[in-house]
Amino acid sequence: MPGVQSLRAQRYYETPRNAFWRIIGELLGFEPDAPYDVRLDAVRARSVAVWDVLRCCRRKGSLDSAVERDSMQPNDFGAFFAEHQTITRVVFNGAAAEANFIRLVGADPGIESDVEFVRAPSTSPAQTMRYDDKLRAWRSALTPVCLS
Repeated sequence: MPGVQSLRAQRYYETPRNAFWRIIGELLGFEPDAPYDVRLDAVRARSVAVWDVLRCCRRKGSLDSAVERDSMQPNDFGAFFAEHQTITRVVFNGAAAEANFIRLVGADPGIESDVEFVRAPSTSPAQTMRYDDKLRAWRSALTPVCLS
């Protein structure tokens, strides 16, 4: 779920310390500091979608660990996949996103079995992995679909 700063701005990964836009910008060839609309256009041009597993939840603060588990409601992935039938791979931004998807969406009959699911390390500053290691993992996760 987007953090407080991102929710206020209505923009994904608005927190400057989150490495998402830096990583995606480096991999897809755009400036991570570009205006938000330019960044979205750049990811769309490479057939990348950015969408959270959770539609809504209750949480104090921005940490995933603060989300009240019983309040989690997933986005409608069945409808999303039906509308976007060319999707071949979903990359989760960290273990929490993957775990929430498995628990809340699981084997949704609306999701084609030929969609591959891959977890990349979280781009959050709470994930203490070195930037170069995160970048390498994200490159590996995205290469089959938009970097080849």
